[in-house]
Amino acid sequence: MCHQVIEKTLKAYWCATQPSDPPYTHSHQRLATGSGLYDEMNDDQRDFLDTITNYNIEARYPVDKDALARTLTSEFCRQMIDETKQLQQWIEGHLPATRPSSSSENTSES
Repeated sequence: MCHQVIEKTLKAYWCATQPSDPPYTHSHQRLATGSGLYDEMNDDQRDFLDTITNYNIEARYPVDKDALARTLTSEFCRQMIDETKQLQQWIEGHLPATRPSSSSENTSES
């Protein structure tokens, strides 16, 4: 679920900062890069994106699920949740008050 929290937060950031809708993707790096946020992240934040992306990919394949489950100790899961909250709050802290309008939006008032 940590992966989804960050994915949805990145998509919210994209919607708030870009005139187009976000791409249909689960790639944190693509969302962060495309929205311009990736360059503002520090190395630890970028590494965390890679980590949770890898866990999401591994969780999709049954062969990897047993090996993955063995790495998910209570301590490790608590750390992942804490880092997810920190990154989510950091992204939310960069949200502007309004979304930029796209050139295709109807700007006339009814």
